[in-house]
Amino acid sequence: MRFVLDFEKQVVDLENKIWALRESAKIGDIDVTSEILKMQRKVDNILTQLYKSLTPWQKTQVARHPERPKFTDYLNHIFTDFVELSGDRLFADDEAIIGGLARINDIPCVVIGQEKGHDTESRLKHNFGMARPEGYRKAQRLLALANRFALPVFTFIDTPGACPDAGAEERGIATALAECIALSLQIDSICISTIIGEGGSGGAIALATSDYVLMLEHSIYSVISPEGCASILWKDDTKAALTSEFQKLTAQDLLSLRAIDSIVKEPVGGAHRNKTKACEAVKNELLTFHKMAIRNKAASRTKSRRQRFKAIGDEFILK
Repeated sequence: MRFVLDFEKQVVDLENKIWALRESAKIGDIDVTSEILKMQRKVDNILTQLYKSLTPWQKTQVARHPERPKFTDYLNHIFTDFVELSGDRLFADDEAIIGGLARINDIPCVVIGQEKGHDTESRLKHNFGMARPEGYRKAQRLLALANRFALPVFTFIDTPGACPDAGAEERGIATALAECIALSLQIDSICISTIIGEGGSGGAIALATSDYVLMLEHSIYSVISPEGCASILWKDDTKAALTSEFQKLTAQDLLSLRAIDSIVKEPVGGAHRNKTKACEAVKNELLTFHKMAIRNKAASRTKSRRQRFKAIGDEFILK
């Protein structure tokens, strides 16, 4: 059964009518093409207007949409010759983070991403994209490998945050996140990150410390979730919609604050309505920014990356 967001109900009713028309045409051999095209144009117009004026809370809902393309969708569509590299060589393999060697348009690279899963079974397997220390140590191993062989790194962020359970704390989740960020600031490889859904807390920053950070149009990126923020400020997570208004977590807010470099336009009605088109848009943007990155020498690139993240704090304070 399709998941429907509250503000999309009027559109879904029209889409259901289109589906019913198509089914009746199959049975009765009736030509309803013109009627379907008319209704589809109406759907597209409504979706265009709806998605132009989404509130931060509505964008949060879109970013968390269960049918939104996940990392493995982008991995399968954008990259070829993927060879997964597992484990952190210390404790275990964390399936919340998937990574390995691949090619993008015949360019050898390292790709790392947070995977939420597509159904109940896979969501449990990937722990809803919430990685434990071993996941971030696996990421460090892949970053070091990329640096050794001068391979570009493409990371994909989609997580509510790092795993907060007792085991993760016992095995040093804070240290793993800090070390991942520190290594990202040191390596000479080109690093390009894309926030495809949720970019939550240090769990997101650990994989988004890059030369360029891209965000899908209706994704979010914040130091804390709206619910978490509401719980701290008012001891009431039902005020999440209110806190999202001033968190500056949308792609549009973050571009104005220069915390990201580009907004990747999504298909009409969000990435969940056309996964193939969303993947193509991300691929084109990655290739564009890769061309920009290779113009810079490794030393200047690393220096710029450090200065960039130091400047973000100043930008937020000034704003």
